[in-house]
Amino acid sequence: MKRGTVRRLPLAPRPRSVGDVSDFLGIPVGTLYQWRHRGQGPRARKVGRHLRHDPVDVQSWLEEAA
Repeated sequence: MKRGTVRRLPLAPRPRSVGDVSDFLGIPVGTLYQWRHRGQGPRARKVGRHLRHDPVDVQSWLEEAA
């Protein structure tokens, strides 16, 4: 991928798990949890006891971070 090119997470009818977003961004799951604790990273919501990311929120965060 060229520098400055933004990857797109395919939109799906369901929110993405922390593992899905971790794989997409190429970072450890623990990093996503640390970012959430610090108020950084893509927005996530609790669904029961699980975190879920809206693909649109992940894409928006990625574009702002680029």
